Amino acid sequence: MIKPLKEAIEESYTKIRELEIAQLYASCYKTAWETTLSLEEDGKSYVFTGDIHAMWLRDSAMQLLPYLSMADIDVVARALRGVVLQQAHFIQIDPYANAFNRKPDGSCFCADHTQMSPWVWERKYEVDSLAFFLFFLEAYFRRTKDRTVFTETVVGAVQTILEVWRTEQKHAEFSPYRFERDSPLKTETLSNGGQGTLVGYTGMTWSGFRPSDDACELHYLIPANMLAVSVLNRLQELPLPDAILKSAKSLSREIDSGIQKFGVIEHPKYGRIFAYEVDGLGNYTLMDDANLPSLLGAPWYGYCQPEDEIYKNTRRFLLSENNPYYFTGKFGAGIGSQHTRKGYIWPIALAVQGLTSTSLDEKKEILSMLFNTTAGTYHMHESFEANDPTHFTRAWFAWADSMFCLLVQQIYKL
Repeated sequence: MIKPLKEAIEESYTKIRELEIAQLYASCYKTAWETTLSLEEDGKSYVFTGDIHAMWLRDSAMQLLPYLSMADIDVVARALRGVVLQQAHFIQIDPYANAFNRKPDGSCFCADHTQMSPWVWERKYEVDSLAFFLFFLEAYFRRTKDRTVFTETVVGAVQTILEVWRTEQKHAEFSPYRFERDSPLKTETLSNGGQGTLVGYTGMTWSGFRPSDDACELHYLIPANMLAVSVLNRLQELPLPDAILKSAKSLSREIDSGIQKFGVIEHPKYGRIFAYEVDGLGNYTLMDDANLPSLLGAPWYGYCQPEDEIYKNTRRFLLSENNPYYFTGKFGAGIGSQHTRKGYIWPIALAVQGLTSTSLDEKKEILSMLFNTTAGTYHMHESFEANDPTHFTRAWFAWADSMFCLLVQQIYKL
């Protein structure tokens, strides 16, 4: 850990009253910087996810987000800028891939039936992979005002994203993307010759996979489209060509119209709530997944306000037994995922619950829950068993550590 960051961590001890929380924050804050970040000679930053040595577009953005508060430190600014440049480079190689190799050595998770590149670790197309690049780009520029980051490659990546999202508004007609994996698990492959299940036109943009990397059941993933609307709107604040800004504004309106028309369902108990996925043909799923973007996280990533009536109804549904992935136990209650075992809660989802809560008491309660479920490791995990947190998945998962840090930063105004 470089001296300025070490000093910043030490200063946080004076602002966090609870020593144990301060110690956990320090441990988690170090993770991404000390164990997953590589500053490359070409000015880029390669950030692998932890125990998997590949760089996810989504994960890497979130892993480095807590360091934006330290962007006035030269080496931190250089690292953050490097993430933008690295992600833009990868998007230009293949905008349909979700995870990439440090070098074009052909390493991959699986020999899938899709159009691979030696740079690509995995090619599960997820709307959020591209959306989080825009999310991080805007957050970086807002914090640093660094106009030099808008290189030809970065601007080209933004343009590519708009083109892909427009193409995927009419997936069956125009998309070149196909993905099949030789797996007995339906969550690992797309049906219909790799095209996915049938959808109708909604104005939303199609996604093959959820942010859990599990296949969508229905391919208009509402939280991913919500994040897309948010980041497209935020592009208006960036020094980008007028043609890109105009296209982004139009696309945002089309996607948002689709969310409001097809993504809001009348629930007999909770009233009007957001569905998790729809197909534009009348089918929908009511649930939430632990990973971001989630329905629960909509106010945090800027789609709506916490006071929005449909969001409040949705939140009540999500944090109840009516959500099939909401689990309770002796050590806590929270949202899990089909990606992990039944009864396992995700710290990422708990952090998002805290970040979107309007109650300081709820935020503090979640902070305490997170502290009490590290199994003595002083790190967040992918998930833990609600009745026995010594049973957990992924001991080294930097994204979860960073989400804990974001919650602490919000509560204690670090």
